[in-house]
Amino acid sequence: MTVAVVALAAAGCGKSSTEANSDSGKSSSGYTGKGIGLAYDIGGKGDQSFNDAAYAGFQKAEKDFKISGRDIEPQDGESSADKVQRLEQLAKAGYNPIIGVGFVYAPAVKEVAAKYPKITFGIIDDDTVKASNVADLVFHEEQSSYLAGVAAAKATKKNHIGFIGGVDIPLIHKFEAGFDQGAKSVNPNIKIESQYLTQTAQEGGFSSPDKGKDAANGQIEAGADVIYHAAGLSGQGVIQAAADHKVWAIGVDSDQYEQSALAKYKDWILGSALKNVGGAVYDLTKSVVDGKPLTGEVRGDLKSGGVGFADSNPKYQAMKDVVAAVNKAKQDIIDGKVVVKTQ
Repeated sequence: MTVAVVALAAAGCGKSSTEANSDSGKSSSGYTGKGIGLAYDIGGKGDQSFNDAAYAGFQKAEKDFKISGRDIEPQDGESSADKVQRLEQLAKAGYNPIIGVGFVYAPAVKEVAAKYPKITFGIIDDDTVKASNVADLVFHEEQSSYLAGVAAAKATKKNHIGFIGGVDIPLIHKFEAGFDQGAKSVNPNIKIESQYLTQTAQEGGFSSPDKGKDAANGQIEAGADVIYHAAGLSGQGVIQAAADHKVWAIGVDSDQYEQSALAKYKDWILGSALKNVGGAVYDLTKSVVDGKPLTGEVRGDLKSGGVGFADSNPKYQAMKDVVAAVNKAKQDIIDGKVVVKTQ
C-alpha cells in the first residue's frame, strides 16, 4: 500500500494529511465508504503517545480491510469551528468512519454527525455525544494507572514518586487517582509529588516537552525517583529528564519503551500505562466495514484489554517482585477485589 503525504488547501482544516489508496476503493465485504478518516488531537502525529496510538490503529485498519484512509493534523490555537470544518471535509469526501481523537472534538462531532446520519462517527475520550451514529470510545484509565502506581511504589528506592499531568481536567484526574491508589496499596505512607503543567489545553499542557522536562526536573530535585506522566507530547520531556537523572519514568497510552523517537531514553522507561486507542480505532472501523457499526459507549478496561501495563523493558521484567505485584493487582481489579477510584 502506497502512502502519500498531501497538503490541505482549505484554510482551517489542518496542516497536512496522509492518504493511502487501495486498489479497489472498497473492501470485499461490500463496504462502499471512501475509507477511514482520522482527525488528531493537540500534539498531532508524532507525539509517541496518544495520537500515535490512534495512528497505529488507523494503519492496521487500512492494511487489514484494504481501504483508504486520511488523517489530518490539528492547528495551533484552532477553534471549534476549525474542527467542524475538518470533520465536514472528511464527511463530504465520503470517509466512514470518521474519528475525532480526543475529547476536544465533542462539540464538532455532535454537530457534524447530525448533518451526516449515514456516516458513523467516533470520538475518543468523551462520552457526552449521544447519537445513533456516534460511538463514544472511552477507557478505564484509572485501572492502568493503578498498575503504574503499584510498579512505581515497588520500584522506588526512596519511597518518593511523582505524577505529572498535562492539563488540570477531570480526564487526567482519573490517571492521578488510579496512580495514587495503586502506589498507596503498596505503601500507605509513600510520598507522591503531583503537578499539572497547565490549566487549559490551549496553554500547551499536552504539547510542550519543555514544560514536561522542567516539571520532572523539579520533582526529581525534590527527591522523586519514579515519575509517571499523563501529558501527551509533553511527556517526552518528562522521560528525557528522568533518563538524564537516571531515575525511572513511566509512560502513557502507547508502549513508550518501543517508540523510536524515545530510543535513547528507553532504558529508563520502567513501563507504560497502556490505553488501547489504536484498538478502538480499529474495532470501530471493522464494525463499519462489516456493516454493523458500533454506537453508544464503548469502554475499554483491563478485562477486555482496553487498558493495561506494558512490560517491554527487560530491566522491568528482571524485577520479579515488581512484576508479581503488578500482575496480582491486575487480576484483583479484573476479579472485582479492587475497585479503582476515578478522583
